[in-house]
Amino acid sequence: MPCYTPEQLALRNASIWTTVQLMLAPIQFVAFLVGVAVTYFYYRDSGIFPFYWVGAAFLFKTFMFALMFYTGAYFEKELFDKWIFSKEFMLEDIGSVIAGIFFVPYYFLAFTGASKEVLVWAAFITYFVYCANSVQYLVRISLEKRGERHSMQGHA
Repeated sequence: MPCYTPEQLALRNASIWTTVQLMLAPIQFVAFLVGVAVTYFYYRDSGIFPFYWVGAAFLFKTFMFALMFYTGAYFEKELFDKWIFSKEFMLEDIGSVIAGIFFVPYYFLAFTGASKEVLVWAAFITYFVYCANSVQYLVRISLEKRGERHSMQGHA
């Protein structure tokens, strides 16, 4: 969990990449919810809509995940002078890389002609791993904010 120096905290708060991440995070979460919902409804009753929407939702979720990852790398570079795996964000970066790896099998399976059922399960697994990765980010942010409040109270 990052423990920002006062200079890093000021830089984080002034960084365009913080703003970009704050704008993209809810969009990515909505993409996740839509993807899970579309995949679930297709799984339950494939007559609701064509499989195309499962793939389209997964593609958009992949795009949002990658965009968050890349903008996060710019954020890390600006604050810690490393594109990825700075000591302050090591666990988060490892989690994101693992989550990102889980997107690949879906596309491999799709391009090799796997059945729609297999693709649905590949999507579900990827969404689950994304969810686990998101939880560790939320825990980090919560602890980080608590530490900032505690630090501010100590200086007051």
